[in-house]
Amino acid sequence: MRLLERMRKDWFMIGIVLAIAGAKLEPSMGVNGGPLKPEITVSYIAVATIFFNSGLSLKTEELTSALVHLKLHLFIQIFTLAFFPATIWLFLQLLSITPINEWLLKGLQTVGCMPPPVSSAVILTKAVGGNETGFHHVGQDGLDLLTA
Repeated sequence: MRLLERMRKDWFMIGIVLAIAGAKLEPSMGVNGGPLKPEITVSYIAVATIFFNSGLSLKTEELTSALVHLKLHLFIQIFTLAFFPATIWLFLQLLSITPINEWLLKGLQTVGCMPPPVSSAVILTKAVGGNETGFHHVGQDGLDLLTA
């Protein structure tokens, strides 16, 4: 009975292990044009499912409250799409004078300009008990970024 309880608790990890084992045993299932059609299922269905599932877990009141915090949304967009890539670029300028491989620097630049995956951000926000709607506390000036 204890094993069954453990399996119910860790169903996601078990599913990942089974998917990896299945991919190892029959890799042709997941290739482009294969039976699973990853060029369609991953690109469209999986992404839509992640967003839909995340949306279902949000409370409507919290979502509508979060939408009015324009300063927070502006901060997040500027930080993610301008500040962080610019900081990475400056860091890479420093690294370029070292003997580090040029292709490694190009890879770091590419990764530095990419926003974090939505699914990871949602999962990590939930894991630490954060508020997925984009805010946790409204400060005296209308926005307390330290607790966002």
